[in-house]
This record gives sequence, structure tokens and C-alpha cells, in this order.
Amino acid sequence: MTGIPAQLRVYEPLAAFPEPERTHWSAYAASGRATAAGSERTAVLQALAALPPALPADPGEAYVADVDGVTLVCPWRTRVRAAEALVQWRATLHEDLADAFLPRTVADAAVEELHAWQQAHPDLRTHVVSSSWSVPLRWFVLVDAEERTVTLGEGSVRTGRGLVYRTPMSRARRRTARALAVLRRTLGDDGAVAQLEEVGRWLEEFHPRSLVELDYGGLVHLQADDDLVADESARDVAEAVAALGEGDTGRASAAYGRVTTRMKALEAVESAN
Repeated sequence: MTGIPAQLRVYEPLAAFPEPERTHWSAYAASGRATAAGSERTAVLQALAALPPALPADPGEAYVADVDGVTLVCPWRTRVRAAEALVQWRATLHEDLADAFLPRTVADAAVEELHAWQQAHPDLRTHVVSSSWSVPLRWFVLVDAEERTVTLGEGSVRTGRGLVYRTPMSRARRRTARALAVLRRTLGDDGAVAQLEEVGRWLEEFHPRSLVELDYGGLVHLQADDDLVADESARDVAEAVAALGEGDTGRASAAYGRVTTRMKALEAVESAN
């Protein structure tokens, strides 16, 4: 959550939330209160930069959308997601190195808090998945090229700049199932299959009338206007899967290569001076 993130979000109808969350989010949506997504990252960075580092507070914020007169809500659940991210990040490092970057007491507190939250809220789930410095290719399986909205923004800081895909949950699930059928047949027991299966299981946790949103977030500020407009990654991933299904490995490789080249260019910014 500390890098420049893209996000995959699920917005659920108010009816999908158990009480007292349903009442809370209903009042929140009716109030018209909205907080910029960038403020969440700022709060996380401030908490981790403190001495000693700590988990960020949960601001009780959410993304809200209105689709055909139905109010949909995507809670941030910042503190829970930060705890999950810390636990997963530490698991990728040697213990001594992890302790140098993040005190074990903070990591242990994150584990305990996650367990306590899951025990206290067995019916709740996190609605947001983040990825720093690039967009995972498997996310593009869920959306269609025609569902893309590109906004170049205004002013020197390009306020309003964005690249977002939105699709109904039913379509996201169908596309995931079709892609999995192709990948299982052509790739067999492959890491890409397992990763897409994980996304599919996550989607199944939500209300069938939910909305799925893929948002490039701050990554759009790493791309020039022409590159942002030309970013047709969902189309390229769809072509790669279709070509695999037809046995055309050359076309599949070319389409896959176009997407990976874009994402590697974004990832390279992390290590640039």
C-alpha cells in the first residue's frame, strides 16, 4: 500500500451488507461525503513513517457508485488491508531483513489484528485489492476493452486524470470462467492459472449484482498522454487468451508481450533515480 497502486474494487448493493454496516453505509452514501482516494495512501505512509511504525487508523470511508438508480458501496477497510499487506510483505523477506525494515512487534500486531477482525466479522470481506507499480495481467481478464474510460485531466497537475474499467459482476465472472477453461486446457498446472483462480474465488464472495472496477490509480501519472490513450491492455489480454484457445501461440505471445512491455515500463519507475 506504500507504492503507487492500481486497484481492483468491488462495489456491492447496500442490501448485501449485514447490519449494522448496512445502516452505516446507507447514511454515508446519502450524506454525499466523499474523500479522495489519495488521502488513504497519505494516511498509510504517515502511520508507517511514525516512530514506532503503526497500522493506520480506519477512516470509515468508502467509494460510492450509482448504477441505474441503485446505490453501490465499496468500503476501504484501510486498517485491515494494511495489516494484510504487511503480513504478506514480510513473508517475502528473510527474517533479519524484514526486522530491519519493520519491527516484529508491528508485524505481530498486524497478525493478531487480522485474526481478531476475521473472528469478529466472519461475514465481512475486503472489497479492494491493490497492486503497486503495475496492473496484474489477470485483472484484465475481468473487463472488456469497450468498458474503458480514459481521462487526460486538466491543469499542470492533471486533476481528474484516470484510466478506469467498470463491468457488472456477472460479466466479470463469465469472463474469468471462460479464460480459466482456456488456460487450464493449454497451460495446465501453471502459476497464471492459480492466480486467476484466486481472483475468481474472490469474486464469488460478493453479491451477484455488484460492480467490478479496475482503476489504474496513480499509475496514470507515470504515462504520457499518448501512451495512456494507447494503453489497450484489456484488448491485448483478451486477444492472447482467444489466440491460445485457437492454438495460435504466435499471436498469443505477441499480444501478451505488448501488455508485459507496458507493465515493465511502469515497474521500472520504482527503481529509477
